[in-house]
Amino acid sequence: MLRSIIQTSLSSQCLVMLVLNSTDTQPLTFLLTGIPGLRVAQVWASIPFCLLYAIALSGNGMILLAVLREKRLHEPMYYFLSMLSATDLSLSLCTLSTTLGVFWFEARKINLNACIAQMFFLHGFTFMESGVLLAMAWDRFVAICDPLRYTTILTNARIAQIGVSMLMRNVAVMLPVVLFVKRLSFCGSTVLSHSYCYHVDLIQLSCTDNRINSILGLFALFSTTGFDCPCILLSYVLIVRSVLSITSSEGRQKTFNTCISHLSAVAIFYIPLISLSLIHRYGHSAPPFVHTIMANIFLLIPPVLNPVIYSVRTKQIQKAIAKVILQKQLQI
Repeated sequence: MLRSIIQTSLSSQCLVMLVLNSTDTQPLTFLLTGIPGLRVAQVWASIPFCLLYAIALSGNGMILLAVLREKRLHEPMYYFLSMLSATDLSLSLCTLSTTLGVFWFEARKINLNACIAQMFFLHGFTFMESGVLLAMAWDRFVAICDPLRYTTILTNARIAQIGVSMLMRNVAVMLPVVLFVKRLSFCGSTVLSHSYCYHVDLIQLSCTDNRINSILGLFALFSTTGFDCPCILLSYVLIVRSVLSITSSEGRQKTFNTCISHLSAVAIFYIPLISLSLIHRYGHSAPPFVHTIMANIFLLIPPVLNPVIYSVRTKQIQKAIAKVILQKQLQI
């Protein structure tokens, strides 16, 4: 199951590399930005960011290792959790090098191809996380509303198909975005507003018409998170209706408790996303460093908090992680 997902992911990476190398243009260099107005204190400001990256990488890596090693966790719910951890891990790695490079070494330069590649994977894994959260909502819906058919509906083959289809969806919506960014001309300022390449930020620096790019970006957003969010809400409306039909109050509470971790993951993904969108649209009077900090928080909150939430709320994950840590200590 995981092999087919990994093969699809690798093929999508190769496709992006072919697109980036398809045209021979003069290398164009952009300048990344750390925290505006706090350039002197950037090294100190990087310490909390570094700690957050360390927590995100170690936490998600530990959950992945626990699910892979512990056979008792080879169930649909934990397969989806491993997909979420793999997505969060990849999302953190997308921005790790440029963010810490800017903060620590003032390494602000990035060429166009590297910028587009980072943008592709950054947005792609963000959309992937939205898709995984939708798949996890469907998992909770089937487990609560149709428990007798749970194992027959969520087979290993179907879970693999879901993972592959999410990867293919992300490639399908992001490839046109990449292709049309390659067609833009940049003749003015090349200073980006963040420590990583963000699609809206990049196309605003173009000196040519970028309306098609804006339309493609909005289409990519609405066809992924714009589709997933209402579907998640719908699944929980049906779940709540099913839970309310349970006569025992203890049974209702026990059933709904199985959704708390997923609801928390949905909240920490969509609330920062909506907040960042509102700040970009209406927060023009806010200091520039507010935009930068919010953008970095949006990328770091889900990868940092998701492992913490699932480790605290799920006893099986706690036991599996403790077992992995104990085995490592015995090996040492």
